[in-house]
Amino acid sequence: MAMGGQGGGVLVDWIVALAESQGQIVQATSVPGVAQRTGATIYYVETIASDGSGRRPILSLMPVPGQVDIVIGAELMEAGRAIQRGLVSPDRTTLIASAHRAYAVSEKVVPGDGAGDPVKVYEAAQAASKQFLAFDMATIAEETESVVSAALFGALAASGALPYPRKAYEDTIRAAGLGVEPSLRAFDRAYAAAEKERRSPTAIAARPSGRTVKKRLPALNPIGNAGFDAMVERARKLPEPAHGMVAAGLARVVDYQDVAYGAEYLDRVEPFAVIERQSASSSSEFPLTCAAAKQIARAMAYDDVIRVADLKTRGSRFERVRSEIALRPGQIAYTTEFMHPRMEEVCGTLPAGLGLWLESRPRLLGALRRVVDRGRRVQTGTIGWFVPLYLLAGWRRFRRGTLRHRREEAHIAAWLDQARAAAQGNIALAVELLEARRLVKGYSDTHDAGAGRFSQLMVLARRLEGRADAADWVRRLRQSALADAEGGAFADTIKTVESFL
Repeated sequence: MAMGGQGGGVLVDWIVALAESQGQIVQATSVPGVAQRTGATIYYVETIASDGSGRRPILSLMPVPGQVDIVIGAELMEAGRAIQRGLVSPDRTTLIASAHRAYAVSEKVVPGDGAGDPVKVYEAAQAASKQFLAFDMATIAEETESVVSAALFGALAASGALPYPRKAYEDTIRAAGLGVEPSLRAFDRAYAAAEKERRSPTAIAARPSGRTVKKRLPALNPIGNAGFDAMVERARKLPEPAHGMVAAGLARVVDYQDVAYGAEYLDRVEPFAVIERQSASSSSEFPLTCAAAKQIARAMAYDDVIRVADLKTRGSRFERVRSEIALRPGQIAYTTEFMHPRMEEVCGTLPAGLGLWLESRPRLLGALRRVVDRGRRVQTGTIGWFVPLYLLAGWRRFRRGTLRHRREEAHIAAWLDQARAAAQGNIALAVELLEARRLVKGYSDTHDAGAGRFSQLMVLARRLEGRADAADWVRRLRQSALADAEGGAFADTIKTVESFL
């Protein structure tokens, strides 16, 4: 099972050629999914030795649960889905999977952390299969400038599940004639890793859970720009445990707007450090200052039309896309974007006065909405679309005068006023009020839905002030709001809170 771009078809071709080179009769079929959206393509290969009669056996078009010898997943959760489908059996199936993650849409749409827990897949795989081999083959492919299919082929060879010598696998890659050297490097690395895994399987407890990985924060160091370096010196006066988060936040807001915006960021973070240092309940880890450093940066670097245009036209993005699809010299790639800015976003990008004037004229707004709201598919690699987006990205120098910025500033000010007031008597509650900003994210309808939940939470938080368990209930409200996109869990928690207020 593989998604688009992972070389599933290439791997099947190799397996077919390998089996045929060993005198086998082979049949391969596939059922395509919608690549990287709702499913992966399932490839099925069935092979049998010839009995010398010259008759072709009747081979199956699809795998039969309980009758599959080898299952290969180009991504970890595909292995999990194979188990769910009953394709993996403890008495016969060798299960091979790359341990990296390519998150499904169902995982991404959750407002909070919707990623599936890979430990559960490891546990199920070891219980359900005869042999389970899993390690990060995507990294091997990247480091060898190949694709994950070559690493999967190496893992298959090392598994011993097929009675073919290693040389036959390598000869198959050479005979294909495309990307031979990178493919052989990936094959070799994966073969060695799979052999090591067979000799001493990694314990489940040592597998990454995907939820406890601690991000590496940058150092609070000067970069050679006078304005930025002056802010670094100023930021170093903040509590040391917060330096990493402040460095990340400062870099983010300056990249988003300019150096002066970075100074505004520090203006907003510093009062929380003062309050926390003076508080009798302060902690050596300074959670209030760290939360302020993180969430204020996120709030100030909000997503708008200007930001979207900026990110889509950056050279680093084009390079990343080329790298991800393993573009070879001489090949040209075009990225097609679906852009659907609503009239609300268009008005927000205009100067505040003009935006308000337009919003106050519903007929004109409705006529423009019928034109704008259709959405467009654009190729950012063409002059006709790159230039307008590039010019729109340059509009950020005027961002402070836009209607959207005026509203965001008012929203941020009200949020921080409430958090600072709470911090005077309850540091834990103030931390939760700052963390509640996690609800506001994204763009367009996603942003509106999150902002609505955030406003509800802040109103309830004000009513909870004075209670000993106020911080706990605000945290529960935030967690339930992040639990699902539909908001059912959040609504239930609101009902519980309102029952005792």
